[in-house]
Amino acid sequence: MNNKRFIGLSPELYQHPSDRKALASLEKMPGLSLLLKKVNEYGIDRLLRMQTLGSEFKVTSRNFPKLYDAFMETCNILCVNPLPELYLFQGTGHIHTYAIGVEKPIVGVNLETMEWLTPEELCFALGHELIRVKGGYINYQQIGQVMPLVKGLISSTTLGLGGIAANGIEVALQNWIVMSKFTADRAGLFACQDIEVAISALMKLGGLPAEYLTADTIDDFEAQARSFMTTDLDNLDRFTQVFSFMKLRHPWTVMRMAELFKWIDAGEYKSLLETGKLPQPAKEPAQTSASSNSPTSSNSSSSSNSSNSSDWDFLANL
Repeated sequence: MNNKRFIGLSPELYQHPSDRKALASLEKMPGLSLLLKKVNEYGIDRLLRMQTLGSEFKVTSRNFPKLYDAFMETCNILCVNPLPELYLFQGTGHIHTYAIGVEKPIVGVNLETMEWLTPEELCFALGHELIRVKGGYINYQQIGQVMPLVKGLISSTTLGLGGIAANGIEVALQNWIVMSKFTADRAGLFACQDIEVAISALMKLGGLPAEYLTADTIDDFEAQARSFMTTDLDNLDRFTQVFSFMKLRHPWTVMRMAELFKWIDAGEYKSLLETGKLPQPAKEPAQTSASSNSPTSSNSSSSSNSSNSSDWDFLANL
């Protein structure tokens, strides 16, 4: 692969608006500072690292060259430095990857990830995790993994009051974890730099084996994703929307593909790929003094972004 390297490209430039809003909502939650304090007190970072080192296979150029080469290629393209460690864990029946380690980052992939994905698709999947490392998202991701344990510890030490606060944080946290996938998929596309690879990788992530990835199934998946782009979820109850995201086992591949298509169609991916900058907004035609004083016309460009970003940020509307 001779893909372009993104030297100095900040993840904030391609952070999905819903990711940004959900993260802001999470960080405003009361009790979050207590939760972070407890996570540090109990050494969750060290615990997760010890579990990985004690049970999974460290990937090197000698033992798993295909996986190692894709990892090094992705780190090079996304300019991830220092390099995280890479580990391989047992099969689970579906593709699964993770990133942990605030102080010493680790990326883990399971056997299906290595066996089911091509080298180019591996770059997409690994880019999805490496952006969590580069973007500094690891801390909150780790809390999501150990939330049931930490919630119980807080509840027992605060006579149950902390547990009530932690329940609210958990909802906000799971909402953000799903929103952050939109940004991570953008990083995955930057890593593989091929939309067709991103499509096939997401289809395999959704559980479809390679032998079923025919031209027809791919075309139907693309059509389904583009149809989902117009889905109006406002007709659903807000709590239904939030708690549908609490089942993190669902990969949400169609929804994620729809969001990736929106980003590509807007021209932002191509502009960042070619110039490292977002496209300039089109100049609006000259307006009369009457129309220029209209609050609606003066805020048209900013309101369009905010409306798009609020499509998925259900928690902000509760």
